[in-house]
Amino acid sequence: MCGRFSFVASREKIEKQLGDIEVENNLRTSFNIAPTQHAYVITNDSPKRLQYLTWGLIPHWSRDGSNTGKLINARKEGIQTKPSFRLPVRTRRCLVLADSFYEWRRVGSQKIPYRISLLSEEIMLMAGVWDIWYKGDYAIKSFSIVTTPPNLEISQLHNRMPVVFTEREIQKRWLEEEDINHILAMLQTPENHIFKIQRVSDKVNSIKNNSPDLHQSIQELPELFD
Repeated sequence: MCGRFSFVASREKIEKQLGDIEVENNLRTSFNIAPTQHAYVITNDSPKRLQYLTWGLIPHWSRDGSNTGKLINARKEGIQTKPSFRLPVRTRRCLVLADSFYEWRRVGSQKIPYRISLLSEEIMLMAGVWDIWYKGDYAIKSFSIVTTPPNLEISQLHNRMPVVFTEREIQKRWLEEEDINHILAMLQTPENHIFKIQRVSDKVNSIKNNSPDLHQSIQELPELFD
């Protein structure tokens, strides 16, 4: 799964990597994005603009529009038939921007946090689906991150990981494709050896903490990835 991630990037870096895209002047960054909080996404209905959506999908058919954080992830297996995701995966897809995501490795009763980022140091674009809930003129846009079985490195931490698109053509196709079979075919486990994995402070465990030191590597554990 993906239960926490971060987004720390400049407007210049976004524009350099993603090209002609509308970025707000006061770009909001976070070292510790948690479920029900907001994050930047690019939606298929507005692919030239960053939008700031709620993490944790609220289906359009929800009775009260509440976000309990239960739908932060959408498993790729069966996504096309699940009531909450079957419409979004066909017509409401997005790319979720991050510079890293966090995962925890269990050692006995202890959960040890790691930060996972791209070796290329590029902005990470994760596959997502979004929806919009209305109450009269009031609307809430929200999203889920699509997950897949892990690649080699992440399998040593957890049995799920986000679908990460590293190729610009695939990113573009994710927003534009209309055939559900082609859409599902894009949901592949990321290739091996593209991530940098660092042990980080236990401070990331609390959503109250949100500071640059959460990105700081505090210990090298090469034996974990041999």
